[in-house]
Formats: sequence, structure tokens, C-alpha cells
Amino acid sequence: MDKSPVVIAVVNNKGGVGKTTTAVNLAAALAGPRRTVLLVDLDSQASASLWLGVPRSKLRPSAANCLLQELPAQHAIRATTVAHLDLITGSVELANADLTLADAPGRELTLRVALQRIRSHYDVIILDCAPNLSLLGVNALVAADALIVPVTPQPLAIEGLVSLLGSMETVRLRLNTRSHLLGILFTIVDPAARKAPILMKQLRTRYGGDVFRTEIVASRALEEAPLTAKTVFQFAPRSKAATGFRQLASEVLDRLRARRSATA
Repeated sequence: MDKSPVVIAVVNNKGGVGKTTTAVNLAAALAGPRRTVLLVDLDSQASASLWLGVPRSKLRPSAANCLLQELPAQHAIRATTVAHLDLITGSVELANADLTLADAPGRELTLRVALQRIRSHYDVIILDCAPNLSLLGVNALVAADALIVPVTPQPLAIEGLVSLLGSMETVRLRLNTRSHLLGILFTIVDPAARKAPILMKQLRTRYGGDVFRTEIVASRALEEAPLTAKTVFQFAPRSKAATGFRQLASEVLDRLRARRSATA
């Protein structure tokens, strides 16, 4: 991957599909001596920020200050315990973002503009989005170059995926965004669930190469890591979950390179 920065939004309008799990651990997997990463927590619950060890009492300044009060993004960046991974926290004030931004000129561009000054400082910026496609979610779609959609192999989650992908395409066409679907990711895969393989096969048949080869299997490591304020690599570096996210990071980089080669 070259030095041109890329913004990846991890998005799904349904909760409980492993969105924050994906954002936090993919960011950690991508961060390294040759690649600087920024994780931006856009959820009012601030789950990604808490996972990375920021106490709820110290979430500010957060993404809300940048989006709603025009605080320069560089003043909200903080280091994490993961080398080469920085963070802009979420906070409860993001719950009011839609109301505050509703009458703002160029309201869908607010996040893209906020990230412009810091974008060149990072190789990858990952946006952990709230579980909805509100105005803040639309901001993430507009700011992003690539989109990752986590989905659990459960009937209701897959039904919601069809609607989500349609909404994302509507936003792309209406606002003429540059974002593209990098991939659909199976998360929280329960090997003991009888219907899961059938649903996954159906989705792979329907969406083909848009589905990542990597699958993130449910595990105790992923359940317990956030309780210790550690990524899965810090908590259980030899676990299947850690291996899965390393494989995902490799696949993400391969897809980004292929996309750049195709559009060069």
C-alpha cells in the first residue's frame, strides 16, 4: 500500500453485528512501524474509545467537539496503548449531532472537512460508525473512500443488509461520493449454529467477491478483551480471533491495492 491516505468506514445500521469489534481490532492489526492509523469513534456510546482504555470521564475533547463546535481535529487526537494507533473519541454529545447539523451549510460534508487537515498525517483512518444511517452516518459515507459492512450470519441481520446496501448506494448517487464497498465481513460467526453455513453460502452466492474471504469467529477472547481495555492482540495474541483480524488486515490491504491499480 502506498502513502496515499485512505478513509475506511465500518458501517451497519443494525447493532450487535461486531462493528466496533471490527473497527478496533482491524485498526490495531493495520497499525505498525510502516503504517500509522487513526480510529475515529462516531458513536455516542463511545464503545471503541472505552475499549481502548479511555475512561468515560475523559472522553472530551471528542469527535463531537470537532463536528459540532469546529474544534480542529488535531486537538482531539490522542495516543493509544497500541503503537502507531491514534484515537479521536466518541462521546454522548454525538447523540445530538443530527439536530445540531440539520441546518448547517453543507451538512453532509462536515466530517470530510474536519478530517482534511489531519488526513495526510495517517496512512489509514477508520471510522467506527453508530448503528444507524442518520445524518452523522451519511457524513461517514461521504468522508470515506471505502466501506466495510460487518454482518452476522443470522436471518434478520442478512435481511437488513439488503436494505443497508440499497441506502448506501442511494447516498453515493445522490451526493456523488467517492466511497466504494470494500467488502462484506462475516462477524461473530458461531460454528455451532446450524443455519449459519447455509446463510453464509447464500450471501456469498449473491454478492460473490464483495464478501471477504476472512470470517471472524465468535470467541471468548473477543468477549473478554474489551473488559480489559485491550485489543485482541494485546489480550490473546495467539488466539483464533487475533489470527482472523491479521488475515482481515492483509485482505483489506490487498483489496485497496487492487482498487488503486484498477483506477490508476
